Amino acid sequence: MMPGMATRTASQTKTTAEVARSYFEAADRHDLAAMEAHYEPGGGGRIHGLVDLRIGGNYRGWFASLFRAFPDLNFEILDVVAEGEKAAVHYRLTGTFDGDARFEEMEPNGASADIQGCDLLTIRDGRIVDNQAFTSGTEIARQLGALPPQGSFGERAMTGALNLKTRAAGLLQRE
Repeated sequence: MMPGMATRTASQTKTTAEVARSYFEAADRHDLAAMEAHYEPGGGGRIHGLVDLRIGGNYRGWFASLFRAFPDLNFEILDVVAEGEKAAVHYRLTGTFDGDARFEEMEPNGASADIQGCDLLTIRDGRIVDNQAFTSGTEIARQLGALPPQGSFGERAMTGALNLKTRAAGLLQRE
């Protein structure tokens, strides 16, 4: 170990994992106040491909809308790995898009969602300071009907149209 570096104890790692689990349990209950209470004031993060979130900013509104769009949304923790101030949470989200709010500007359509993701949380002094969430926006769009199913005629047609556009743009650039 380098001079001046602090060592991490097993209890600190356990505390990090406990905070991460507790946060996801609050999300599963749709408890916005408890979710926010896990964060350091001004903390936040990013759901890559969807939204940047800040406590005291757009965090509560975004999650309130999500829970209204998917009233039966369930967060299932599949695995938690923690070391020092970092925790990785592998989870599964299931729910039905049949609520009374839009999700990413889409109207509820009754579609079922079954998505896996992984959040990388930075936790200091028992509070989340940053959360970087990773999931497949393409898979979400497919399951909600915004994109055609993988391997379908619709997907092949969209890919063909995109390739045609790319070739046409290339031809126009050469002129």
